[in-house]
Amino acid sequence: MSNSKLNKLQYLPASFFGMIMGMTGLSIAVLKLPEPIIGIGLVGFTSLLFVLLLSAYLYKIIKFRDDFWLEMKHPIKINFIPAISISLLLLSAAYHNLGLIEFSKWLWVIGAILHLILTIWVLYNWIHHDFFKIEHSNPAWFIPIVGNIIVPVAGVYHFHIDISWFFFSIGLVFWIILKAILLNRIIFYSPMMEKLIPTLFIFIAPPAVGFISYMALNQGELNQFAKILYLFALFMTLLMAVSVGKFTQLKFALSSWAYTFPLAAMTIASFIMAKASGIVFYQVIGFIILFLLVIIIGWLLVKTTQAIINNKICSPEH
Repeated sequence: MSNSKLNKLQYLPASFFGMIMGMTGLSIAVLKLPEPIIGIGLVGFTSLLFVLLLSAYLYKIIKFRDDFWLEMKHPIKINFIPAISISLLLLSAAYHNLGLIEFSKWLWVIGAILHLILTIWVLYNWIHHDFFKIEHSNPAWFIPIVGNIIVPVAGVYHFHIDISWFFFSIGLVFWIILKAILLNRIIFYSPMMEKLIPTLFIFIAPPAVGFISYMALNQGELNQFAKILYLFALFMTLLMAVSVGKFTQLKFALSSWAYTFPLAAMTIASFIMAKASGIVFYQVIGFIILFLLVIIIGWLLVKTTQAIINNKICSPEH
């Protein structure tokens, strides 16, 4: 790679890892199907993308340290950096489904430790700051803190269950707090920037992933609280569905990948709900969302590739 191309990595945004989250979520959803071969291929392809993207981002950290620290303290971009640790946690869950337990365990350990560090870093900056404004808040704020709710998905199989409950507690409590803050911002303040509007889909993720994690923590037992989590996630999915006209008017941006992981989480949650309840209707919901997810990811892969070719990514304005 030429020096000019390597230098463009100075502007590589951490939001790029939203693609890994969405692709890994799709991989796990497809692995739930009777024929796993496609899911295995997706896990391999996504892992390759992750290694390439992580290598590029590590190059940015080493070569362009000042730009990395600017991102680490940026009021909006800071919240996308934990997408790296979440990608590791999701890949851990995917490899656990493939039976590669030891590899899954190491991915989980690295991902969980890194995510805890980033959670504390983000919270520290939220508390001890002089630059945050209400307009900076958006649903991407769920990623660093509420993202802890993802840890038990694979964590329950690797270490003492209290560790998973620790992370689940952080994610669940902060989900309730941040949801109130974000709804206040969305309702009473000026509209978000257009490129951040796709992050509204992230409202689906906390209850959907919360349901998946809670079911793992309770060894698949479906109780009333689990139903509340799933059905609220279903409601948020319906709310996004009735707003589809608004989303289709938006131009492509890297933040458009925010559509994917929440839908993947809802697909997986629906398959788990169908199995636990014995109600086929939930499985139908899962297949409908999975079909839409495949179309959206296909479209986003094309748009992302075009943006890279046309130098619209990794430039100062991004």
